[in-house]
Amino acid sequence: MKHLPKHIQPRWRYLAVEIETWPDATVERDAFQRSLWYSAQNLLGDTGSADLDLSVLRFRGGEGGGVALVRTRRGSVENARAASACVDGIDGQPVGLRVRGVSGTVRACEEKYMGDAPKDPEQRHVVFDGAQRSGLVRDGRVDVRAETAFTGATTLDIE
Repeated sequence: MKHLPKHIQPRWRYLAVEIETWPDATVERDAFQRSLWYSAQNLLGDTGSADLDLSVLRFRGGEGGGVALVRTRRGSVENARAASACVDGIDGQPVGLRVRGVSGTVRACEEKYMGDAPKDPEQRHVVFDGAQRSGLVRDGRVDVRAETAFTGATTLDIE
């Protein structure tokens, strides 16, 4: 089968997407891809989501989040950003997504926006709500372990 001429080949843009979850949750590539597709379909409909052609090319995940490289068509970057912003949960776990940046090549996207992986949280004992509790510190934010779940706080909220 012959290749398409260069002026007919599809043009792509690559989004570096940061994924943040509670410290005890893990995110997997297939679940993230599925959530991204469902979000695009719910936001833009069947034809709109097919036009985006969102695909996860690279994925580094772990406990507490990860980072992914997502491919979309050149004229659809804003719709891809909107679809990723609508993802609020993966496999029943609440998540927050942030687009670190957009690039025209995979290599440039990896070098500019995906170079540093999310840092492992630092375990500390903190005073929160009048009691000493276990807390995980990430980038100035603290996830305090309550009885059954985590509570998000900042360093100003703890003593």
